[in-house]
Amino acid sequence: MITLIKIIIIRGDEYMSQIVQSVERTLSILEVLSDYKEGLGLTEISERVDLHKSTVYRLLNTLIYKEYVVQNKETNKYLITLKLFELGNKKVEGMDMLSASKQYTKMLMESLNEVVHLVARENNNIVYIDKVEANNTIRMASTIGKRSPMYCTSVGKAMLSLLDEEEVKRVWDNSIIEKRTEKTITDYQQFKKELKLIRERGYAIDDEENEEGVRCVGVAIQDRFGKVVGAVSISGPTIRVTPDKVESIAHEVIKYANKISKEMGFIY
Repeated sequence: MITLIKIIIIRGDEYMSQIVQSVERTLSILEVLSDYKEGLGLTEISERVDLHKSTVYRLLNTLIYKEYVVQNKETNKYLITLKLFELGNKKVEGMDMLSASKQYTKMLMESLNEVVHLVARENNNIVYIDKVEANNTIRMASTIGKRSPMYCTSVGKAMLSLLDEEEVKRVWDNSIIEKRTEKTITDYQQFKKELKLIRERGYAIDDEENEEGVRCVGVAIQDRFGKVVGAVSISGPTIRVTPDKVESIAHEVIKYANKISKEMGFIY
């Protein structure tokens, strides 16, 4: 039985080696064609992928059969189709923010060892839809499903910074603006300046504005249409998330927020 398994594995490796080479060559052709909207001739493709014309011709015929490539009958040039876009689009259409973010929120937590929150917007509030707890003695009291105002949270401000002024004003006017702490911004003109700063630096800070003793750094998440669909943040006590660490923390949050946005189909 063991001998049989070994034979299968060896034969499988040989077969996979051949398949991988064919796939690599095929993908190289598609990558080259994607750079030329007018298409390329057989010889031009052969030179660019460094393969014999007979090999390229055989692979092109397969791509034409599978509708990834077409040939212009007048010029004899080969052009890439939208088939790959259609395949990728199916993945994006079926992707929700929670599933798209799972691996990255975990990585972000491991990178900084602070609790990570993923939120979605609900009217004038944010809703915590995921939380990755860190291995710390001081823990955040947040829970999945909890709601908080947009105007005084890092995730809320990060999302608002990417909305048009009319929408921002609507959210402000329909929120109960109150001094949750001494640092909460309750003046609209000051709030607009805060959003401008957030747009410039790419991240938002909740500097004890929602809860005393807690500092958060948040970054918005966008989908394939460029729509703001949520945000991700790092939260921690001010004794750990100190002002001198904010910029380096923000760098990590931006990195993983961008990865989630790309999973959602957003193109930078």
